[in-house]
Amino acid sequence: MSVGDSYAAGFQPTGRGTGRTTTNGFAYQAVRLAHARGYSLRLVNFGCGGATTTSVLHSPGCVTHFTGPGAPDYTQPQADSAVAYVRAHRGQVALITVSLGGNDVTHCISAADTVGCVTSVIALVRRNLGVLLTRLRAAAGPATTIVGTTYPDIFLGKALSRDAADQRIARLSVLGFRGLNNPALQATYASVGGKFADVTAATGAYIPLHRTTTLAPYGTVPVAVADVCRLTYFCQYEDIHPRTQGYAIIARLVTDALPAR
Repeated sequence: MSVGDSYAAGFQPTGRGTGRTTTNGFAYQAVRLAHARGYSLRLVNFGCGGATTTSVLHSPGCVTHFTGPGAPDYTQPQADSAVAYVRAHRGQVALITVSLGGNDVTHCISAADTVGCVTSVIALVRRNLGVLLTRLRAAAGPATTIVGTTYPDIFLGKALSRDAADQRIARLSVLGFRGLNNPALQATYASVGGKFADVTAATGAYIPLHRTTTLAPYGTVPVAVADVCRLTYFCQYEDIHPRTQGYAIIARLVTDALPAR
């Protein structure tokens, strides 16, 4: 079962400012990868584009355009709908993935005190996410694997800008993910016996910025920036979502967290 935001729903852009959800998303790819590990899974996807840790708990339903392909219709808040499903199918849900927190934090990039904003928002994320995870664990029982995912550091793409403010955001974003956001998420998932998929590290964000490569049409750029351009649509469309190969990395991290069979 997939819970969360547009990453959970599998959104990809088709141009600047346009796009749709697709089966290229990590939750869909994870079903296929899990099959090779002996799991016969069927995806139930409650993910909703634009979801925050607050909206998941309190906002009713999800507009169809923002749900993943084949997703169930639901009119209650996403958390209520997901918990009800798990409770009704206790013992049958082998894997729950959760992708949340990104939409809570994104606005901090334009804040005067970026670090202070992120610190404040992460406290809210931890509270809300803790409520969601506690409810999911109680409904699912101890045997279900819960995997929380984080995000590629798409803000590294701002390093391509000649604007000093954009370049500062690129540098701060690495510190934000490594020192604030991801440790908080990891601790919150661990509190319910869940696992954490560090997508930021797996997509190259922590490669030192002095290490460079060549990337057309930008010329010489940091390897970490080239990776975020290659794995997401940020450099092409200023869109935060992964390309299919970027989602594949998340799917692999998720399925690697499943117990061996």
